[in-house]
Amino acid sequence: MTGPSTSMPVAGLVPAPRREHAHADLLVRNAKVFTGDPDRPEARAVAIRDGRVAALGDDHDLAHLVGPGTKVVDALGRRVIPGLNDSHLHVIRGGLNYVLELRWDGVRSLRHALAMLREQAGRTPKGQWIRVVGGWTAEQFAERRMPTVAELNAAAPDTPVFVLHLYQSALMNRAAVKAAGFTRETPDPRGGQIVRGRDGEPNGVLLAAPGALILYSTLAKAPALDEADKRTSTRHFLRELNRFGLTSAVDAAGGFQNFPDNYATVVDLARSGELSLRIAYHLFPQTAGQELADLKRWTEMVKPGDGDEWLRLNGAGENLTWAAADFENFSEPRPELGSYEPEFEQAVRLLLENGWGFRLHATYDETIRRDLAVFEKLAAEGLFPGGNRWLFDHAETVSADSLDRIAALGGALSVQNRMSFQGTAFRDRYGAEAAAHAPPVRAMLDRGLTVAAGTDATRVSSYNPWVALHWLVTGRTVGGTALSPAGTLIDRETALDLYTRGGARLTGEQDVKGSLREGWYGDLAILSDDFLTVPEDVIPDIESVLTVVGGRIVHASAEYEGLDESVPPVSPAWSPVAHFGGYQSGARQATLVAEAVAESEEHRRWRVARGTTPDTPPPFLDPCFEH
Repeated sequence: MTGPSTSMPVAGLVPAPRREHAHADLLVRNAKVFTGDPDRPEARAVAIRDGRVAALGDDHDLAHLVGPGTKVVDALGRRVIPGLNDSHLHVIRGGLNYVLELRWDGVRSLRHALAMLREQAGRTPKGQWIRVVGGWTAEQFAERRMPTVAELNAAAPDTPVFVLHLYQSALMNRAAVKAAGFTRETPDPRGGQIVRGRDGEPNGVLLAAPGALILYSTLAKAPALDEADKRTSTRHFLRELNRFGLTSAVDAAGGFQNFPDNYATVVDLARSGELSLRIAYHLFPQTAGQELADLKRWTEMVKPGDGDEWLRLNGAGENLTWAAADFENFSEPRPELGSYEPEFEQAVRLLLENGWGFRLHATYDETIRRDLAVFEKLAAEGLFPGGNRWLFDHAETVSADSLDRIAALGGALSVQNRMSFQGTAFRDRYGAEAAAHAPPVRAMLDRGLTVAAGTDATRVSSYNPWVALHWLVTGRTVGGTALSPAGTLIDRETALDLYTRGGARLTGEQDVKGSLREGWYGDLAILSDDFLTVPEDVIPDIESVLTVVGGRIVHASAEYEGLDESVPPVSPAWSPVAHFGGYQSGARQATLVAEAVAESEEHRRWRVARGTTPDTPPPFLDPCFEH
């Protein structure tokens, strides 16, 4: 008798004499399954057939579903969860650039980060840039500081280097300043500053003051990938997300993401069946003054729900009109927005009358209150709540009164862990009490509002969902700063719900996605560590050892190495991802961190001995603002 196809030896499972069509394609057994289904919260095994969950139960309950073609995976007692869903991720734009980026996500010492940069400079061809674009903050480093422009020049004297730091600033070496065309005659753009030395020449520091357009427009001057490499880059980015157990994402669009041009790569991958992540996407008007024309044109071209379970349109946003968007640079005062309501009202009316939902970038309660006033005016005409899904993104300072108004209008919220990376700057500007409730997730849930969680990666926060989940349950930054007291936090199962069912609710897929139930999508992850029980400080280091989307194994490591689908080699060959990978695992950096801490302390004592610094431990420092 021919036994089942297995991923590893599994004793006691013999193919049953049943018809082939009744057998499972994949069976995960010997697992601690958290289903996310309140009616059946636990199981030991999950069977998947034709991309959907066929059955859940104990190992012996599902043994009859094993046939000659069934792939059996022994979870070895590990925790299994529904696939994660990032409700606010710039996945489409991130995929088009992923292989060009040197990721400092997870790197725990500046010394190691600069060594990576120095090594990458040696393999980057002439004409290309080294770009460090988001996913890190100075607070994560043992040295507790940013690099200096001098250090960038020393690490890469001839190769342009662009290092983006949150929504606040960017550092450029001499070669990058030249490549970007900045001179003493270059004027400061609106909302940004090119910092200059005594001689009037740009010194390599760009400041968002307060808008980040100067940062992103400068980055856009770097060379882009050709179409074939964009395709490969996107596949590798999706595989990187699968590595952490992500099986879905809601793409929030964003600047420099034109429709339909910049969506062509994911559309092509969807048509060829090569997406390994389910994507619901939004459309974002790119040009100020042209927003209404763009939205009207799109409502005549496409409609929400177009697509399939792998790639589908969800609505408009996260901006509808540029004038209505506030800024999230917590190192600068809250921006005072001009009058934007007339055009904003027209945009919202246009969308609702055409059956479109939308999402809105809104950091501050001042902006949210103005938006709600427009919605309440339209509600008098019956447009709210009108059956179209809409939500606010971010909402760090949303008030209790605004939450009540959002609930009355049928709205939802998507929160991200931007405070993991910018929490210290927020606290320093607005105080500890405000930081403790930024955003007030517990208060949102207490009102029965639909809330979903995500990262807002890739240009500020890291795309690692476990960093976000750590923040949700601990209220701590990536540097360990405690922002939120226990009474404002949520438990781990609630946090997991925001990262699974929450995102599904935002896309209207709550009846097929977000839980492991019979007939629902066969999306799951086997975790390296049990999120529900491990110590809090272990949570950011969790990964998936096996990720399944629609019954397909899209990521496999540890004992399951080689079971996943193949992806083409990283291209171009000099790509930072080809040599360093993406998110840097903390476990392999322990020695480097210890060395960096010792070196940093030695330098501090040297400065103390010379009277250039006080003999006290240094606070978090962002020296790029000392100019």
